[in-house]
Amino acid sequence: MSATGRTRNRAIRLTGFSVTECSTRCASSGGRARWYRNRWVRTPLFERGISFGDPSLPPIGPNNQSNVSCVYHAGRLLTSGEVGFPYEIDPETLSTLGVVDFDGKLRTSFTAHPKIDPETGWLHFFGYWFLPPYLTYHVADETGRIVHTEEIPVAKPTMIHSFAITERDVVFWELPVVFSLEAALAGAENPFSWQPDYGARIGILPLSGRAEDMRWVEIEPCYVFHEVNAYREGGEVVIDVCRHDAMFDGRDLGESGLDVRRWRIDTSDPELRFREEVVLDRKFELPSHDRRLTGRAHRYGWFVDSRDHPSTVELGGIGRIDYRTGELDFWEPGRSRHAGEAFFVPGGTGEGEGWLLTFVHDHVRNETVLAVLDAEHPSRGPVAEIVMPRRVPYGFHGVWVS
Repeated sequence: MSATGRTRNRAIRLTGFSVTECSTRCASSGGRARWYRNRWVRTPLFERGISFGDPSLPPIGPNNQSNVSCVYHAGRLLTSGEVGFPYEIDPETLSTLGVVDFDGKLRTSFTAHPKIDPETGWLHFFGYWFLPPYLTYHVADETGRIVHTEEIPVAKPTMIHSFAITERDVVFWELPVVFSLEAALAGAENPFSWQPDYGARIGILPLSGRAEDMRWVEIEPCYVFHEVNAYREGGEVVIDVCRHDAMFDGRDLGESGLDVRRWRIDTSDPELRFREEVVLDRKFELPSHDRRLTGRAHRYGWFVDSRDHPSTVELGGIGRIDYRTGELDFWEPGRSRHAGEAFFVPGGTGEGEGWLLTFVHDHVRNETVLAVLDAEHPSRGPVAEIVMPRRVPYGFHGVWVS
């Protein structure tokens, strides 16, 4: 994780929960932290100082918070929100270069969780929306040019936060969190609601496939924000997820049931056959994997622990699940300290050989550190902690640009 001469490694993530989010960047040399930088993503909402949901700036195109995640593809660092277009950020200065519509070919939203196929370098993503078409799948080649767009018919505007790919498939889960345009127009704080009667299903489509090739299988109502990864195992598609028993059903987020599950879908069955197993009955979320294995069989997943709290989400330590042995390796940072997403940075050629980066905030000392853990042994605690010059707000997802 050193940086010498012109070569710099950059940990870039989105932080905070305000109108438009900031990205952070830091560097080291000779084992010492040298500098730290953050910038606001300068969206129209930020420039005008207004909040999401203002009717003067409906959440289409550039009018989004760009606050959820970032991806580095085809030489461009992009930030994305839940809906709307992504923004390009200069990886050196973190200046906002502008909104990205893929030369006018993107006319829907850009997902918060695009996937890069590690073999082809192609970017797979989708957009969900509140008016038809409710779900659209896109593919951009290794140069960043959109080469495939396909509308996927669904009955209602459901909240689809993420999806997965294998080396052969695109996997969507359409779950019963449904958007109400009427509630949004009436100024509702949350226009999404839990509607289990709508049903829940998982769809499997060939990479760059057509809508008529989509195959769906019904499952019990639940909600999944994030998956660890997915892959093919013979005729089965295996998807590892963090599964909530419900979402936006009137309970606080911290009160919903949550555990780590493995979904299996037998695609050799003409009707598809679904089964699931509980991998770990623990409130783990914000999963990470070794992205060199996106869409391929993985052994490890890294998670953030969600502590029990009566009214909110309280994050805690970092855990690694070994899917081969079922073993959990866990680091508890202390009751007053709260880790964020543990982002994996390769440090060797084998899966899991590398480091975990996570911002850890101590609410007693009011101190934030960038903690560096051995990804193979997080329970041993940080190999380094870099004290930040200011509070880094709790945030979402990051990317490592080398």
